[in-house]
Amino acid sequence: MPIEINEKITNKIPHYCLIRLQSFYDSLESAEKKAVDLLIEDPDFIANAKIVEAAQRAGCSAATFVRLAKKLGYKGYPKLKKALLEIKKDPIQLYPNISEDDKCEDIVVKIFQTSIQTLSDTLNLLDKEAYKKAVNAICKAQKIILYGVGDAFPIAQSGYYKFLRIGLNVQVSADFDVQLINVSHLSKNDVAIIISHSGRTKNIVEVAKYAKIVGATVISITNYPVSPLAKNSDTLLLTAVFTNNVKGEVISKRIAQLCILESLYINVLLKLKQKVIEDLEKSDLAVELNKL
Repeated sequence: MPIEINEKITNKIPHYCLIRLQSFYDSLESAEKKAVDLLIEDPDFIANAKIVEAAQRAGCSAATFVRLAKKLGYKGYPKLKKALLEIKKDPIQLYPNISEDDKCEDIVVKIFQTSIQTLSDTLNLLDKEAYKKAVNAICKAQKIILYGVGDAFPIAQSGYYKFLRIGLNVQVSADFDVQLINVSHLSKNDVAIIISHSGRTKNIVEVAKYAKIVGATVISITNYPVSPLAKNSDTLLLTAVFTNNVKGEVISKRIAQLCILESLYINVLLKLKQKVIEDLEKSDLAVELNKL
């Protein structure tokens, strides 16, 4: 599970650093978690302590802090300390406190701020090489199948409509049996795009495993890099969505997924323009006729 974030932390640890911590905390070794726990507990100490002092207090080695700093995107421990010393309060709240006492207009502002922050965090976290790999795989695919369950299914369906408009061989279904039947007909030249915030939904993981067995390329859009879905993927496109609403549901998780799919579609369209432009024009004409 992601680490707990509070206002004290958001004021003293760089926002990008927090998002990285949320993303990979579960995958850390016990010694690295000790280093992270100290960073979260007392960022002021880390900002002013020598690496030996930090390691002694955390109960790990100095090398552990070096590895942690690099995982957070810094060249070394001194760069991490410098970032902590220079931190300024982020004007956008990472975890908006939405309550029943909020005015309607206040809730609108908080939801929009959260969505904006979600998109910014996801863009910063997105692995550019993995993204290019996903675009190329889709462009070369003979068949594309999209998967999602629950409220992830409309995201998959949205991707289906987009790729269908440019004449690609694409399929989608909300029925698990149909999903398994579809994946059974995939081959090494095909792509399965799987969408799941947690990456732990049993049906979705089974589809990913089956797709791997038949040799298809599995592209996953998920929030957790050590989830079962991530472990059964060839290409991983990570979102960075950790903000919960008052009922515990994750806010804006689908917005980030939609934007990733939309951008994949646009990239594929541009790369295959000469091949698909006629199909796109036919699709646009057919839809336009229905509006007359």
